[in-house]
Order: sequence, then C-alpha cells, then structure tokens
Amino acid sequence: MAKNPLELIIGSIDDKKQWRAYKARVKALPDDYRIAVDAIEKYLWNFGETPTEWPRAGAMFDGLADLFERAAADATPIREIVGDDPVEFTEEFARTYSDGGWIAKARAKLAAAIDEVAGS
Repeated sequence: MAKNPLELIIGSIDDKKQWRAYKARVKALPDDYRIAVDAIEKYLWNFGETPTEWPRAGAMFDGLADLFERAAADATPIREIVGDDPVEFTEEFARTYSDGGWIAKARAKLAAAIDEVAGS
C-alpha cells in the first residue's frame, strides 16, 4: 500500500500516535514514577543500544510504561524496580529490545567504508 504523501515527509502517523499515547501514559503516573521514567527515557535516547527502528523502540517504551504502571499500582518502591544501579538497570532493559542501536550502525558503516576503499 502506498504511503500517504505527508508520511513520506514527516514519518509514520501511527508511530507518532503510539509515541503520544506512551507519553500520555507516563504523564498519568504518580510524580515519583513519572520523574523516574522521564530520566530513564532521556538516558535511553542517548544510550547507544536503544533500538534504531521504531517498532522495537516503540515496544521498548511501551514496556517501560507497562513496568512503571504496574509498579505504581502495586506501590512498589522505585529502588525495587531499578535496583542500586539505575544505569545498569536501564542498559539491561535496553538490551532486551536492542537491535544494536546507533553505535552498531555506525560501526557497520565504518567497517563497510574501510572495506570498500581497502578492496576487501
């Protein structure tokens, strides 16, 4: 099926709807949980193993919202969710969904460029 011409310019409208739905879910969390999710999300966007393709990234962010919604409903303390090392938790969480992230893509491009000029 042909894409909507607008989608060719701005990207998938369905993906944007999914993102807005995720953000609405996070906004509805109690303050402490929302702040924790916002911090994790910010780290995920800057961390190299965050999926580069939206279906995986969308699933990852939905999984994050699911986790914190359940924790908030059960009144699970945030430290019980992320443990003593929130960086380790977030990186392990991202690896669950990862396609290698932008770092893997950059490494592959570098290797391909060198192979091309080196005649490999």
